[in-house]
Amino acid sequence: MSQPAQRFRFDTVFDGAGDVTASTPRPKRLYPVEEVEQIRALAHSEGERAALASLAAQQANALSQIAAACNQALPKLAEVAHEHREGSAALAMACARAIADTALDLFPGAPAQAALDSLAREIEAQPRLVVSCDPAIVETLQATLAEAARALGFEGAIVVRPDGEFGRHAFTLDFGDGQAAFDPEAAADRVAQALKAALASEGLHAEPLIPGSES
Repeated sequence: MSQPAQRFRFDTVFDGAGDVTASTPRPKRLYPVEEVEQIRALAHSEGERAALASLAAQQANALSQIAAACNQALPKLAEVAHEHREGSAALAMACARAIADTALDLFPGAPAQAALDSLAREIEAQPRLVVSCDPAIVETLQATLAEAARALGFEGAIVVRPDGEFGRHAFTLDFGDGQAAFDPEAAADRVAQALKAALASEGLHAEPLIPGSES
């Protein structure tokens, strides 16, 4: 299908007297220096605005990606911190038990003497003090308690009985009106359970490991 013919358009139209009745503006070929400078300054300003807008968009995108990465990393960091606390607590407990075991080996009668000192008023009027203990520390407790009793002015009899059911360094003091007991293994287990419960209650919401990291 043929396209309709277009009428020819003249750039300049003259009347019968030779005067111009219509003309089409021609592209400007020469520009004064001042206009060139204005055009150059305008183009430079527009280019600068476009570059700054692009840079701001890139910065906003980068910050958004950083925030997303931090949001993903923080829960994992909290888990790592909690595991670190649990590991540190377990190591501290292991060290404490090792130190306590060594101290009891060096001074096996010290807990019994401390118990007797703290119970001095309760046992001073008792006719007899019965001690059941780990067979390995019978002789030590006999000597320790006899000396401590003399220092306290206790005039009753002290009977020390070995009991194979007692754990290492464990003993009980029975003074008629009451009883006191010492079991280092059970005491260590109670401390461990209390520490475990404290860590569990903290969970992943404990204070930061590094001071000042919350600011």
